[in-house]
Amino acid sequence: MFIYSSKQCRAIYNNLNMKISAFKLTLFLFFSFFIIEVNAQTGISSVIAQTKDGTISGYKSDDINIFKGIPFAAPPVGDLRWKAPQPVKPWNGLLDCTKFSASPYQDSPAPFMYWSTEFLIPKEPISEDCLYLNVWSKQSPQKKPVLIYIYGGGFRSGGTACAIYDGKAVAEKGVVFVSINYRVGVFGFLAHPDLTQESGYGASGNYALLDMIAALQWVKKNIAAFGGDPDQVTIAGQSAGAFAVSLLCASPKSRGLISGAIAESGGSILSGKQRPTLDLKTAESNGVEYAKSLNCSSIADLRKKSAEEILKSNGGLSSPIIDGFVIPESLLEIYTKGHQNDVPVLLGWNGDDVVISTKRPSSAEFITQTQNTYGSNAAKLLQFYPATNDSIAAKSAGDLNRDMTFGVQGYAWANIQYKTGKAKVYVYNFNRKVPAYNSESSFGAFHSSEIVYAYDNLKTLNRPWEPVDKTLAGKMSAYWINFIKTGNPNGESLVKWPAFDSKNENILILDQQIESRPLHTKDQLAFLETLY
Repeated sequence: MFIYSSKQCRAIYNNLNMKISAFKLTLFLFFSFFIIEVNAQTGISSVIAQTKDGTISGYKSDDINIFKGIPFAAPPVGDLRWKAPQPVKPWNGLLDCTKFSASPYQDSPAPFMYWSTEFLIPKEPISEDCLYLNVWSKQSPQKKPVLIYIYGGGFRSGGTACAIYDGKAVAEKGVVFVSINYRVGVFGFLAHPDLTQESGYGASGNYALLDMIAALQWVKKNIAAFGGDPDQVTIAGQSAGAFAVSLLCASPKSRGLISGAIAESGGSILSGKQRPTLDLKTAESNGVEYAKSLNCSSIADLRKKSAEEILKSNGGLSSPIIDGFVIPESLLEIYTKGHQNDVPVLLGWNGDDVVISTKRPSSAEFITQTQNTYGSNAAKLLQFYPATNDSIAAKSAGDLNRDMTFGVQGYAWANIQYKTGKAKVYVYNFNRKVPAYNSESSFGAFHSSEIVYAYDNLKTLNRPWEPVDKTLAGKMSAYWINFIKTGNPNGESLVKWPAFDSKNENILILDQQIESRPLHTKDQLAFLETLY
């Protein structure tokens, strides 16, 4: 590690360019960071790293080197809209990487339900030119394991610039934290016969997944320059990010790029909403109809439409498909055959993982809804989710939504990985009812509330935290860090977290008290699994 003034650093950099061969310069920068003097006004120092595409400058916060807005693919604009991510054009000189890039093109963010501003992207900038990633790393001579974080948002929204995705706390624990942008909504998923024909690989759609894979490939090639181990990479995500993790675990295109997986409240093992249920032909037909709705007879016409026009159309696919390329068949088939990327998995869901309106049905309404939806299975289902009065029915409605959307997916994933894989799987339930910031914001262990605990980021979320929250965040993040480093979440001073098996079905309860016990909703989940 070298400490110089900014003028000295620039002079050294220029002299190296003039006097040292390109090979030696690249080798020197590949293993080093230049640390430039601290700015007297801002207190911020600068760091330089060498990527395969060019030299970048970031900044230092305490002992963490931070780089934001590093391009990992060419901007997917113009003729590159709805194309697989293309290589970055190399650059000369220093590329400033001290600010987040634009978030993917999407509706303007606005807080709702339990998602306050900390969970949302900034209002600006938002752009199709969004394929950038960010790196947090602690300087050390040893190679460090890597975590790649994939945000949620229903595949229609989200971005890396959300406050809760700050990677500094993880980096301080000896892990290189990488967060990646990917295209969302119709920009990330449109399929069309023209796109299939021009692709060169006989498929279209799933551009968001291809973005993620391109980011994984970038990490494989470049992360050593930031102190990371390219052979020890864990992918993690929440909600749609967790759905994506399950898809990447199944995709042959990510083989050799990942060594572990963390899925918080999401999975795509069973077909359903936000899981790949459409085949390529059906998705292409959807794309043709979408083009017609905008009076476009070709993809060339669609590419001439502004991003705003595309977004306002509120049409087209916005979720993964079985394209025969990224996702060759359903995940259930892939896992049943044992064709998944067989890596350790840590997964779970929250006690109040509900993604429905806060308005809950009455007892009579819930019974009617259940009968209309589940037919001959309704009576059995009502035994698990009773509706004996309005209060009980309201709770049952939330529990059923949680279990059908997240619980049964995690349960099915854990069981099939145990049966067909060699790598272990660890299952949790996060049940801590998060302190409310006002009298109307008590949502319990709500969807996405576990994120700031898992990555020790309570400081990024405005809540009246109690000592128990800080204790839980410290222990929960320790489990996550241990898993990232070793594939096993257990460690000293932590309650033992047994690996999941189909006989005992043990999980870890994360609450004011941490305990290991058999999955208490296994009968409900086993029944729901049969409904798929």
